[in-house]
Amino acid sequence: MGMLVWVMIGLAIWHFTIFLPDHYWGGIVGAFLAAMFGAIIFGLIVNGFTVPGNDDTSILTSAEGVPGALIGLGLCYAEGLRRERKSGFSPVDAA
Repeated sequence: MGMLVWVMIGLAIWHFTIFLPDHYWGGIVGAFLAAMFGAIIFGLIVNGFTVPGNDDTSILTSAEGVPGALIGLGLCYAEGLRRERKSGFSPVDAA
């Protein structure tokens, strides 16, 4: 049940990426994957690589996914910017 909570938190955080320029590595799909995997990996690290069961899931379980999703999105954004600067292409200029 904890894994479902982390995935849903990553999905919720991902929705806020529409307010930022599209510089994510892999575009919006890359940002989606980064938010989900970031939330899952961070949640697993915090819980000692175990997934909380149905009885162990609380409101704090959802809070564990937020930093991971933000870290994943930040890394994806930074990598996208790095690759754009290296190639000289910007999707904002192409529109």
